This record gives sequence, C-alpha cells and structure tokens, in this order.
Amino acid sequence: MLRVLSALVGVIGFGYAGLLSASGMDEWFRTFKAEATPKQMYAFLAKLLKGADLHNHLTGAGFSEWWYDIATDTERNGGYHYYTKVSVQQCGGYGTDEFGGNRQLLLFRTIQDSTYQTLDECQRSEYKALERLTEQEKQGFLNSIRLDKAHEGRNEFFETHWNRLNELPENPHASAYILLKNMQAFGREGLQYLETQIKIRGNLKPDGSLYSPEDALEVYRDVLASDEAKATGVTAKFQFMVLRFAPDAEDSLRWMYEFADQHRDLFAGINMAGREDNDKGYPLRFLSTLRELRHQYPAVPLAFHAGEVDEPNQHVRDTLLLGAQRIGHGVNTITDPDTLLLMRHGPYLIEINLISNLLLEYIDSYSQHPFGEYLRLDIPVALSTDDRGMWDSTMTDEYYVAVKEFNLSWRELTSLARNSLQHSFLPPDEKKAALDFYAERLAKFTAETLAHGFPDQDTDLEKRSFICKYQAALCSKE
Repeated sequence: MLRVLSALVGVIGFGYAGLLSASGMDEWFRTFKAEATPKQMYAFLAKLLKGADLHNHLTGAGFSEWWYDIATDTERNGGYHYYTKVSVQQCGGYGTDEFGGNRQLLLFRTIQDSTYQTLDECQRSEYKALERLTEQEKQGFLNSIRLDKAHEGRNEFFETHWNRLNELPENPHASAYILLKNMQAFGREGLQYLETQIKIRGNLKPDGSLYSPEDALEVYRDVLASDEAKATGVTAKFQFMVLRFAPDAEDSLRWMYEFADQHRDLFAGINMAGREDNDKGYPLRFLSTLRELRHQYPAVPLAFHAGEVDEPNQHVRDTLLLGAQRIGHGVNTITDPDTLLLMRHGPYLIEINLISNLLLEYIDSYSQHPFGEYLRLDIPVALSTDDRGMWDSTMTDEYYVAVKEFNLSWRELTSLARNSLQHSFLPPDEKKAALDFYAERLAKFTAETLAHGFPDQDTDLEKRSFICKYQAALCSKE
C-alpha cells in the first residue's frame, strides 16, 4: 500500500497531492502505524507539524540542565551568582515562606548572592556555589527539580520543586533564557506558536532590589527580538498566571488584568492556576472580581486550570461561568454530563496534558484518561506539555503517547494542531495567518510523505527521559 500510494503521487505530481491528502494520508498512516517500529513512529512524530503549545508553565518547562547552565553563566544571566543548599546543620533562625511553610530542611533550595550575604556563618555553611558543586552534588541538584523517581508524585512536585528553584526564576535573564531554549526545542519539533505563563512581578536584581514590571518585561522583549529567537520560527506570547489559592489572588488578578490590557502585543491572556485540591482557590471565588474587571477593560482572554482533581465536581462548569475560553486539564469533566454536553462542538477547548496527569497521579494509567472520549465526542482538544522540564518530556512525547494509547487516525492527529491554533489567544488576523501557514506547511509535509514515504531515522533520546521509561524500545541500541 505504501509503495502504491507513493508511486501514484509520484506520477501525478505534488500539485494534485492535495486532492489525495485526506484519504491518501489516512490510508498511509493506518498502514504506517501497523508496520512502523517504535523508533520509526517516534521519528515520524518528531517531524510532524504540531501547531501550538497552549498550556506551558515557563518555570516548569525548563530542563534541569538548562537551569544549571544559565545559573552558572554570569555573562549571560545578568551577573548573578547562585548558591544551593547541600547540607542541613540545624542552624535555626529560619523564617517561613510567603505561605507559612518552613523550608529549613529542603536540600537544593537555591538563593542568589544578595540573599546569601544576609545569612550568618552557620547558615552559609549549608550552601555551596552552584559552579563549585561536586559531580554528585550537581547530579543531586539536577534531579531535585524533576520527577525522576517512582515514589515521587504530586506532593513532591507541588511542595518542593518550585521551592528548590526559589530565586532562580526571579531573575528575568534566566527565565528569558528558558523561554529561548523552549522556542529552540519546539522549533525543532515543528511547533510554530507558544503561549507560556511567566512571572513579571517580584523579579530580583543581583543586589536583591526589585525590577519594575516594565524593566523585567524589557528583558523578555530583548530575547524575543534576538536573532536566536527569530531563527526558531516560533512565535511566543505570554499569559499571566494567578495563583488562585493565594490570599491576595483577587488583587493580583486586578493588577495583571490592567498590565495585560496595556501590553496586548505580548500578553495573550490570563491563566488561573494552582492546586485544585486546595479549596481556597475554588473558581467562583473570582466571579465578582472578573465581572468588575470586565466592566472596566476590553476583554482579556482567560484560561483556567479546572478538572485537575480526583473528585467529581462542577469546577469546569463554574470556570465557564467565569468566562474561561480554555480549560487546563479537564480530567474530571467526564464526571459532569451537563458540562460535557455543553462543550460538544462548542467554543471551549480542553488543554490535554497526558504525561502530567499520569505523573501527578490524577490517573493511574492512560486507559483511565478521558482524552479519547473528548476527542471523539467532538469536544475541541489539543495536546500540551504543562511542566515538561520537570517531566523530562517533549511535545513529541505527548503525541507519541496519544498515538500509542488512543490509536489516533491521521485526521485526529492533525486536528490537534489545528485546534491549538484555532483556540489560541492570538488576535484574529494573527490567528488566521497562523492557520493559513500551518495549512501550507501541512500540505507540503503530506505531499512529500505520500510521494516518498518516511525514511528510517535514528532517535537520539536521553535514557532518563520520560519517553524512555514509557517505552524502553525507543532508547535501546538495537
């Protein structure tokens, strides 16, 4: 079948390939799925054009090695020096973080030099400059901000990872570097658009004083304007993230709404995030605040983490009442039939995070994930990576899991990328241009695949990565 299709398109030429692309690629991909080795399938999906990543926490999207590299590169990181905790000496005198949690015993909690200088001699003895770590200590630092052990789950992730990074993401030069690394990696995977959640308030200068939000944003602007960023072929825009269970979440939302309205060229929208099992962040808490803001400002697009919880509830429905256009995760939407019906064929998209949902134990296996049900009920869905640096995963990994676990057809596979662009928070003219560009790229990819097939390629993967643990055959030398 593969040879017949390839020969046929070869005879009639690429100009006619578009007429064959729908049925032709359906048949081609059906046969390819049946015949391809795991490595061949992964290599194909790595080259597949994927549209956008709409659910991306920039801090969590940085691989451990990227954080270490920028933290120890004073020329590129703005002149910062960093220390990380490598021992516990029970020095005492420790304060608490902003939510009351004492972090005295947390190894690999990272601070910048201005903070280090405020510690007493005993406290300083617990810390070591990042560039002076032994190989064992460095490996400990790298492993401390990724879920790399079987016993680690959501508590390790929510309660320690962010507190270990601590002051590193508060350096806008470091975070902008993580943005660039993501753009470069996504460009190699065939993505063309990224909406990522960034922190623009509370950024620290090397001396410990605060950046103004405008000055911090200028650091990101400079990176986006660089030749390195332009060479990726990826367009990036930002979302503000409101930590929904924080005591001052309403005030943060008001500030972010105003700032996003003033910087619509870079800020695509606002994302309400945070552990959904913390009841202080329940969706309807923000109803009156959002109604107040919609009275004052032109519409700012809204995404909301909802349905990322074990219990059945109606948080997704309540989120739609708030005005959300996209639902992050939506795992438990399937337990709310009325909302499920409301979302069929509707304007709302569910941002699907397969790997995240498994590693954080919202599902025990992919057989429990409702992604296939949503997709085949015509609820708009798109794959996204969430905190991929902490999973050691890629967008290709998400696509590979989706194909393997849910037997996607070619039409379903390409609908994911199309949905991601259609439901992006890009302005209408930019969205149309992005969709047209995707259609052109996909037509070329389809025609070339039908004409020539897909050549065998080696897959170069880190053996510690998520995908190697998911399917060992991808990382074997045989």
